[in-house]
Amino acid sequence: MSAGWYLRRLSRMGPREVGGRVGDAVRRRQWRSSPPDCPEVTGARFTAVLPAGTAAAVPPDAAKRLIAEADRLMAGHIEYFGVVRDDLADPDWWYDPKTGRRAPWGYAFDVPYRDEDAVGDIKQIWELSRHQYLTVLAAAYAVTGDERYAERVAAHLRRWWSANAPLRGVHWTSGIELGIRLLSWVWIRRLLDGWPGAAGLFEDNPVALNQIWHHQRWLAAFPSRGSSANNHIIAEAAGQFAAACAFDWFPASARWRTGALRSLERQLRNNTFGSGLNRELATEYHGLVLELGLAAVAEADTAGVPVPASIRQVLLRMTDALAAVVDSRLRPPRQGDADDGHGLVVDGAGTDRWGSLLATGDAVFGRLAWWPAVTGTDVRTPLLAALIRPYPAPGTAPGVTRPADRPAHFADAGLTILRGPGEIWCRCDGGPHGFLSIAAHAHADALSVEVRHDGVDVLADPGTYCYHGQPAWRQYFRSTLGHNTLQIDGADQSVSGGPFLWTRHARSRVLAVDTPGASARGTARWCAEHDGYPGSVHRRRVELCAEKRELLVIDEVRGDRREVRLAFHLGPAISADLVGSRAVLTWTRDGEDRSAVLDLPGELSWRAHRGETDPPLGWYSAGFGRKEPTTTLVGTGFADGAALSGEFTTVLRFHG
Repeated sequence: MSAGWYLRRLSRMGPREVGGRVGDAVRRRQWRSSPPDCPEVTGARFTAVLPAGTAAAVPPDAAKRLIAEADRLMAGHIEYFGVVRDDLADPDWWYDPKTGRRAPWGYAFDVPYRDEDAVGDIKQIWELSRHQYLTVLAAAYAVTGDERYAERVAAHLRRWWSANAPLRGVHWTSGIELGIRLLSWVWIRRLLDGWPGAAGLFEDNPVALNQIWHHQRWLAAFPSRGSSANNHIIAEAAGQFAAACAFDWFPASARWRTGALRSLERQLRNNTFGSGLNRELATEYHGLVLELGLAAVAEADTAGVPVPASIRQVLLRMTDALAAVVDSRLRPPRQGDADDGHGLVVDGAGTDRWGSLLATGDAVFGRLAWWPAVTGTDVRTPLLAALIRPYPAPGTAPGVTRPADRPAHFADAGLTILRGPGEIWCRCDGGPHGFLSIAAHAHADALSVEVRHDGVDVLADPGTYCYHGQPAWRQYFRSTLGHNTLQIDGADQSVSGGPFLWTRHARSRVLAVDTPGASARGTARWCAEHDGYPGSVHRRRVELCAEKRELLVIDEVRGDRREVRLAFHLGPAISADLVGSRAVLTWTRDGEDRSAVLDLPGELSWRAHRGETDPPLGWYSAGFGRKEPTTTLVGTGFADGAALSGEFTTVLRFHG
């Protein structure tokens, strides 16, 4: 990174964080010499096993998906972030198939992992070594008893441990990677428990013991700090806690367990609004944190380690919040960054992540009457439910009040869901610009809307696509123009200082909310404004009229005469015929033709953009590393706060 980036990054830190990072730098220099040996371990036993009969409780269709996935892995095939690789039978742990580059060897903290030219795409390299494909193979062994899966797991772990000595190479540079890897190892050992070679692979294996010990030593020494204490520190704490519970074999295990639990409790509270939504306002990280928290509680309950009541309460609130915000197809908002990260993977392709989390929430906390129905099945839910102590029935836990009706407005997060007939779903964003001083995973999307019809993206949030190595694309997907909101004078509402750094944050506030509910015949209303443009205020009102099946978006610009661009990004399934300021939208859902009309503000000059690259415009990213052309409608003109031209009205009418 440039010297300017380091200065900007330093400016977002407080004195305590600066002091902690100075200490980290000193410790890294001290650790450069040969790492110490793991203390001698004798008589280690693994007792954190699944209750008898748990694997038999996996639903047949979930087991079928799992086995199909495991067989693909055994054949050497896997896909990460849109890149297919066929070398999984004997993988190169430092190779990036996307760029063809190979990460350099050396002292871990000398590896320039942010430099794609030197290392390759670090996400491609790191993902394989999270060993979540091995948890899938281990789960397939637990379900089938087929030792081929166990033997492949053992062979890959032994190769990885041999090839990635402690503190050497790219896999020892980031705490979140170490934390998730430890959690994978705990579950691999658990799922292989019936295999005769399990003890020889783990507790009776000095190489494995050395790796487990060094992972925990690293995490205890280098926790994410201050402005970086987001989902990363939760992964670090959850992984360390899980390992210190399940692999309780070292003199420091009790100390590591206590410290990790203390950190997990504090950071779960810090990272979660009182309403239950994640403070990063990046939905996929809500899912990641919830998965990590549930996995940590599973280890605590299995080991008989008491956990503070606040941990379960935060996870309960997160689960209720997730149930509240999903659409009719159980899809949550597409908000902020998303990198396809998971805390625990034991399922095959085609398993719905969000349905799985809600199913686990039902098993652990109990569903409320307003929760959406979950019809799919998964492997993870029966495994976690077998380990986690059931929460008191709704309404019986002391000091815990759960929502009697489905919440629509989350005041602390500034997120509002408007619902209408025909499964019309609209997310309105009037919340903070991300979490902590750098707001690492935020987008410049203040007052943006996201609209779906029966789960189909109509006005879409375009997603994330990439993190490192492609700055123009990183900038586009988190820009103001890249969202369904209004841009003034070609600038973003918030100022970026780097790919995970914002140096000025737009401040939004919600002015009014009225949400009568999807079943009511009235009109749901929302109004908010932000101060991201010096000298001007952007205010937006959104009204969803249930009777007319009509959505109104009214944008008002107060201040000096300014050039504006108003963008509406259509989902990839939507075809658009734009004539003047009217666009006819058509799509197909479950074999049925659907349509809507989008009447755009006539004061602006409208153009349709699709798949443009210089600069990027008209793209949709369904998942990390994947993008496809889609239609973006952009209206350009001028707003004068003293004249009628300072207000622009958009009307979206659904047919049928």
